Parts: sequence; C-alpha cells; structure tokens
Amino acid sequence: MKQFQETLEIPTRGRGLVEITGPVRSLVAGAGIDCGLCHVFVQHTSASLVVQENADPSAKRDLESFLERIAPENDPDYTHTAEGPDDMPSHLRSAITKTTETIPVRGGSLALGTWQGLFLCEHRAAPHRRRLLIHVLGE
Repeated sequence: MKQFQETLEIPTRGRGLVEITGPVRSLVAGAGIDCGLCHVFVQHTSASLVVQENADPSAKRDLESFLERIAPENDPDYTHTAEGPDDMPSHLRSAITKTTETIPVRGGSLALGTWQGLFLCEHRAAPHRRRLLIHVLGE
C-alpha cells in the first residue's frame, strides 16, 4: 500500500465557503494512487470542511445563511469572546460541520458525485490562510 501526504494552504476572504475540489484533486492526481482514500483534515478550530453541491450557487448561499442563523454573532450567552464577536460562533459552526472529510479515490481521481464539491468553510469574519493536511493511501 502506498501513502502520500501534503499540506495545502488555502487563503480565504473571510466568512464563507471556498471550493477546494480543484487543488485537492490535483494533489490526488500527483499521488500516484489509483484506488484508495483521500483524507482531508483542516488544522483549525474555526474552519471546517463539507461536501456539498457545487453546481448551483444558491445551495452555497443557503448553507452559509443557515450557519449564520444557528450560530449568530453577539449572542449574550457566549462567554468565549476573546477574539471578537465572531470567535464563539466560528467554533460552534465548526463543531456542527466537520474538520475531516474522506473521499474515495478511483482511477487516480476523487470519486465525487456529479454535483459534489469539497468546500473549506471559513467561519471567521477576517481573511485567513488555512492549513489542510491531505493524506492519500491506496494502491
């Protein structure tokens, strides 16, 4: 069994979803693994990952809106506010999504469905550079 591991840095513009299917697909293609798994891990507590529809932009907007409604800024019950009003909401949004995604690799490529894309969810208001650890294993 072969393994490949690489760190990918993704710049964000602040809160929102950034499609990262292309950069991850490129790393998988260069891994030399025809059949296996691609494990993606975001190394942050205020960002997360989701597999979501990437064809209709309204799906992305609706997901972003939903996350804002269930973890709003300036909730008076929050006590963890050291880094500003988006601090605790960003952790809550990360907690209800995922910090990892595992996607099958088939034919040396991500085996995503027709309308699926991999997205980095930036939960902080300010731009950041997010680190992702990509681990591909298989044959």
